[in-house]
Amino acid sequence: MDVVSDAISAVRIGQPSSNRLRVGGSWCTRLAPYEGAGFHVVLAGGCWLLPDGGGEPVTLGAGDVVLLPHGAGHVLADAPGDTARAVPFEEMTRPAGGNGREVELLCGKYRLDHARVHPLLAELPQVVHLPNRVGAHPELRSAVDLLAREVDERRPGACLALPSLLDLLLIYMVRAWMTESATGSWPAVLSDPVTTAALRALHSDPAAPWTNDRLAAEAGVSRATLARRFTALVGRPPMAYLTWWRLTLAATRLRDTDAPLAAVAREAGYGTPYALSHAFSREFGVTPGRFRAGGSSSSR
Repeated sequence: MDVVSDAISAVRIGQPSSNRLRVGGSWCTRLAPYEGAGFHVVLAGGCWLLPDGGGEPVTLGAGDVVLLPHGAGHVLADAPGDTARAVPFEEMTRPAGGNGREVELLCGKYRLDHARVHPLLAELPQVVHLPNRVGAHPELRSAVDLLAREVDERRPGACLALPSLLDLLLIYMVRAWMTESATGSWPAVLSDPVTTAALRALHSDPAAPWTNDRLAAEAGVSRATLARRFTALVGRPPMAYLTWWRLTLAATRLRDTDAPLAAVAREAGYGTPYALSHAFSREFGVTPGRFRAGGSSSSR
């Protein structure tokens, strides 16, 4: 697995959901904050996205894609202005018509567990706007085109095709942000060959008996060079990152499977359930058993 795939897989829960919104005239709808990530694809026409908290309004045109990776509340409207007129998204059942341009959007949500989110996803801004530009992000554009053809759920196989395309859309949106980001640290992390080689090794086999010397050899540099570059870019030393990632994987397995604790410990690189339990409790403030049972936990 690569870092982006692992980062998404570790927090994703269940399948994404989506709804097609087709309106015209004067309209305004509010989408409440959500424990996950929201997205919109403008299939036709254009509108405005108005973030909660006074963020800058965003103009959306046909083919534009927008991701709200932290589930921020926002308003969609035909024009910027008074958001007090916004009705809840669930009540937007009025058919298209009126004196304004017709707008069609695919609006949806990804269920994500933000408690142990990977730092790559954590540094995404509240709103990621990816305008439709000729020649930009061809994979994303292809996914949007395919989604536009699949939004009619009466087509054969749409129940399988649509969730799969939405999963691809999330990957392509994150990729596109990494390509365009001028401020994020993780695009720089994954463009550095030494750090990328080390991360690829750790994510490919997190349970291996890694040491700084072995990881440095894998990256083709000295131990001091690896430690310096990895810590400066990632924000923590290689072995500290490995410990965090192993425990994050264990939490994901505990959440998503009924695998015995001994198997979870072995897959995460811990020799015994006790060793895993001790490290897990120190990191997350709760034992693996309580975590699996739904007990309270804290994230660091």
